[in-house]
Formats: sequence, C-alpha cells, structure tokens
Amino acid sequence: MVSYVSALLYGVGGLVVAGMALLVAFQERLVYVPVLPGLTKSYPITPARLRLTYEDVWLLSSDGVRLHAWFIKLLPQCRGPTILFFQENAGNIAHRLEMVRIMLQRLQCNVFMLSYRGYGASDGYPSQHGITKDAQAALDHLVSRTDIDTSRIVVFGRSLGGAVGAVLTKNNPDKVAALILENTFTSILDMASVLLPFLKWFIGKSSSKGPRILNFLVRSPWSTIDVVGQIKQPILFLSGLQDEMVPPSHMQMLYAKAAARNRQCVFVDFPTGMHMDTWLAGGDHYWRTIQQFLEQHVPEKREENEASRNENISAIR
Repeated sequence: MVSYVSALLYGVGGLVVAGMALLVAFQERLVYVPVLPGLTKSYPITPARLRLTYEDVWLLSSDGVRLHAWFIKLLPQCRGPTILFFQENAGNIAHRLEMVRIMLQRLQCNVFMLSYRGYGASDGYPSQHGITKDAQAALDHLVSRTDIDTSRIVVFGRSLGGAVGAVLTKNNPDKVAALILENTFTSILDMASVLLPFLKWFIGKSSSKGPRILNFLVRSPWSTIDVVGQIKQPILFLSGLQDEMVPPSHMQMLYAKAAARNRQCVFVDFPTGMHMDTWLAGGDHYWRTIQQFLEQHVPEKREENEASRNENISAIR
C-alpha cells in the first residue's frame, strides 16, 4: 500500500515537473506565433495586391520599439468609423487582408492594422507588456490624425487580438468608442489547460478547480475575464460555435462578466463559425450584425450626413 501511494505521489510530482518544464520552455511559442510553419516572417502580399488604398505607417512604442502598420481607407475622404484591428496570434497582418477588404466594403470604414512587435516588419519580441504598449501607440497615432473622425474609433480584436483590444479599450474610455470581440479566450491561464489537458488541476483561472500552483509561471496571462467587466463602452461579442481552438464557453463567460455591469453588450453566435473563419462562415448575417452595432453605437454625426447629402445634390446639378 505504501509503495502504491509513493508511486502515485511520484507520478503526480512528475506530471507537475513536466508541466512546469513545458510552460517555461514553450509558452511563448504557444501564445505568439509570428511565423506560420513553412512561411517567412515577411508579408506575402500588401494591400496594393487587392487594389486597396493604403499608407505604410511607422510608429515608436513607448519603450522605443519600432512598429509597422497599414492604414487602409475605403476612399481618400472616407469619414466613416475607423476600425483598429488586432489580429490572432498566428501569422501577420497580410494574412487578414482578404477579410479586411470585405470589411471596408461592407462597413464603409477605414481599417488600421498593427503588426505587434516581433510580427511582420515590426522590431522586437512579443510579450504581454510590450504588445500592450504597441496597441497604445497605434491608438495614440489614430487620435492624432486629422483625416478621420476620431470620435468613431472602434477596436476590433479576434482571439489574442481580443485580449489586446480589451485592455486598450478599458484603458482609454475617452478615445475608444466601442469594442468588438471575436472568438476570444477568458485568459491564457484557462487556455493552457485546454492545450495541455493534464495541467487542468494545476493551472487555470475561470474554469480551473485545482490548486492552480503553476499560474505563477505564465508570463503572458492576458486575463480578459478580469478586464472585460471594467469596460464601459459598448461591446459586441461574435462567437463561432465550431471554434476548434478557443472553447465557445469562453466567449459566453466573457459576455456574462461584461453584461453584469454594462448594459451596452450584445452577444451573437454563428453555428458554423470556426476559430479563423467565422467572418466567412457567418456570411451576410455576420456583416449585418457588425453594421447594425456600429449604426447604433457609433453613428455618423448629423452634420456630416447633411454635408454628404449637399455634396451629392451639388454633384447632380
């Protein structure tokens, strides 16, 4: 009996040690994937390939890291909402251009796409602390522009980008008009036990029932569940129910946490949406959902509507 108990304890101890080793060695590779397998870090295409009007933007994060971004406009004088888009963890902003092309057309908006540090043409190495600074640099740049309506800046984050966007939105209640979250996790702590199931008793946050003794090892916790309840701006939650990476229950928990304090929250799910293709699988319903959210919470100013009508009348004459 004693030998059996000892063997069991040794086995559990071995799992804990193995889990600690995996977390220390590979966690950054799981959270941040700037380069897709078989591809290079450089951009495979630019917006010009899709005939999009764009500007290369170079920024300095507050800690001196040089960042690259694309500012894409539907039209040179477009005064519609400006979407500050934060991507998933895998690949770079060029891999999202087809979705952004449709976004411009369907939402009549501008889109600012930031390459996190270590991604695309940006310098540095990714970390939660650093990417938070990068996001702030992107927002500050947009606020300083004179060619957009700075009162209509909307943050849109998918997966990891949702965690980034939630922090930025919470920290800037006077600069961000609204937030859109798509297929975002509650925290990296919870995702660790999803990716490595044998760790579920030793690491986690929202869904863990164990002692969570390995939480201290996670360098980029991205605890969106703690942030989302502090956001005062309108939030749209877009959830793909076939998400194979982030359990859809994470989005439900985020919505419940936010809606408990914020009456301007909307949750919409898409039955066939997977982690990366909800925008495609959702079809017209997906884009109409976002369009209606923007019309309700980030409306065009009345004087701009009148000016636009006057310009159209003058053009006809």
